[in-house]
Amino acid sequence: MSRAERLLDLLQAFRRYKRPVSGAALAAELGVSLRTIYRDIDALKAQGAAIDGEAGVGFVLKPGFMLPPLMFSEEEIEALVLGSRWVAERADQPLGAAALNALAKIAAVLPDDLKAGLDDSALLVVPRERLAAGESELPLIRDAIRAQRKLTIAYADVNGAASRRTIWPIALAFFERSRMIVAWCELRNDFRHFRADRILSLELEQARYPQRRAALMKQWQAREDSHLGAPKPDCAPAAAAEALPK
Repeated sequence: MSRAERLLDLLQAFRRYKRPVSGAALAAELGVSLRTIYRDIDALKAQGAAIDGEAGVGFVLKPGFMLPPLMFSEEEIEALVLGSRWVAERADQPLGAAALNALAKIAAVLPDDLKAGLDDSALLVVPRERLAAGESELPLIRDAIRAQRKLTIAYADVNGAASRRTIWPIALAFFERSRMIVAWCELRNDFRHFRADRILSLELEQARYPQRRAALMKQWQAREDSHLGAPKPDCAPAAAAEALPK
């Protein structure tokens, strides 16, 4: 491993810790000697990294420092390529374009030898079937989630029965064959999961929902963890809801 790679690994290790970490713990994680850790910490400080602490007490990296030039391992590059290709093929057009633009920006600052790995990656994503009608509204749904604004939707359940709902969207889950909105439903006064392809119409409201999205996410995750909130028949199938990411 080159010294540059070792310094980058040390930075990544620091970012995983919210509290001061001992030099011994860093040395064990990176597989190097304690003396090497102290020398590398001094090297990072010399390059501008704000690392507080001392031997015997622990060290912590303050946020905001990037080590130039941008470096990635071969597996990290493959992960970036595969992820961007998946989003480009499986998400809506604006999000897919954003993924490719992000990859292009990364390529622009990579050294030539690493840049070649972006084009040579052998990890491919099979094209998905055309988006269902309701899924064309995914950009608007993402806008609502970011802005924490309510959505009014006309929604058809698994049996085709339609209803009108005002929901507080908090997350969007991407399955292989469907896209699922995690939301608080004002009609049911509870969390529900709505398939995007069953949305008949959608309107973004000016009103923001009254709770913070982060707080709602914690409530939903706690409910999912307790297995008390299986979705009702008017929303997503139970099997799909159980697979929602947490």
